[in-house]
Amino acid sequence: MSTQIITKRVSVPELRGRKSQEKIVGLTAHSCNIARVIDDYVDFILVGDSTAMVAYGHTNTLSITVDQLAAHGAAVVNATVRACVVVDMPFGSYQESPELAFRNAAKIISISGASAVKIEGGAVLATTVKFLVDRGIPVVAHVGLMPQYLNTLGGFRAQGLDEASAQRIIEDALAHEAAGAFVLVLEGIGEPLARRITGMVSIPTIGIGASPACDGQILVSEDVLGLSGSEVPRFVKQYLNGEALVRAAVEQYSVDVKNGAFPEKHHCFGFKAVK
Repeated sequence: MSTQIITKRVSVPELRGRKSQEKIVGLTAHSCNIARVIDDYVDFILVGDSTAMVAYGHTNTLSITVDQLAAHGAAVVNATVRACVVVDMPFGSYQESPELAFRNAAKIISISGASAVKIEGGAVLATTVKFLVDRGIPVVAHVGLMPQYLNTLGGFRAQGLDEASAQRIIEDALAHEAAGAFVLVLEGIGEPLARRITGMVSIPTIGIGASPACDGQILVSEDVLGLSGSEVPRFVKQYLNGEALVRAAVEQYSVDVKNGAFPEKHHCFGFKAVK
């Protein structure tokens, strides 16, 4: 008799309960292959709006749609059994009103099967966070450097470098906590501010370019694996030169094909010949 091992997916309450406990590990993914490989090692996977850049080659995150992220989210959910999957809400899908946000969030959740959505924005969006949470949609809030606010912020620049802007980010964080967000992403802020916010809120903080002072970290998988070309944030540690490895493998494949060097057993893809 075979024994089936059932893996329990990390839940929203479990992630929330990790505050000030073991560090929370997160990476992004937008495809089933990357998601399948990282699933054993991370607590949550973010299907980020960064998919616009790493999957579609756009220069920023603003062009990706609800339908695209929902589809990528479904691929990630289908390929994983352990990690909690969170899907970004794209630019324009939630800012207009809480009602619009709910319709789009519900669509993302129902199509993808993800456990939660993430939204970027300051305290002005706390009402939207509460509207979603009250209606059964868990929310990760994102403050500090917010890529969807690229045009307002004047580019990808560190935030909270003076006391006035730091205080504004603190107020944003506290507003989202009070509204019911279960995790808070802090991007592009210095360690002193990240440490202050982490000590002030009762929910876990996840840093991206915000120092180890947070309760966990999230990075773009392609950045970590060396698959993003030359456009890699300075704070990212690359654990693999993936581009060089892929190039070497494809170069060797090209040589083998041109030289007819495939072993006989690979002919016809291993299928039996039809008589």
